[in-house]
Amino acid sequence: MIIKNPKPAYRRWLKKGALTLFVIEAVCFAGSYFVWHRINTERDYRRYLHDNYPSILEAFYKTGELIDSKSNIRQIDQAYWNEDKING
Repeated sequence: MIIKNPKPAYRRWLKKGALTLFVIEAVCFAGSYFVWHRINTERDYRRYLHDNYPSILEAFYKTGELIDSKSNIRQIDQAYWNEDKING
């Protein structure tokens, strides 16, 4: 008869910990992508961020300008929002 040696308990904890970290990382990535996509596609959401969380919107604009130096989303948004103020 073959004698089976049980695997050490730390290996089981290590596997569970690694799986847990992987799941948490995947959820965080999906959440950050959802937020980025919403900021990137919805001008009204960018306006909300401009009014309430300007540092987040500034980081979005700077990242876009870093990736694409011809990015003019900031100027388009400012022109649109200024036009809204004028037309009231």
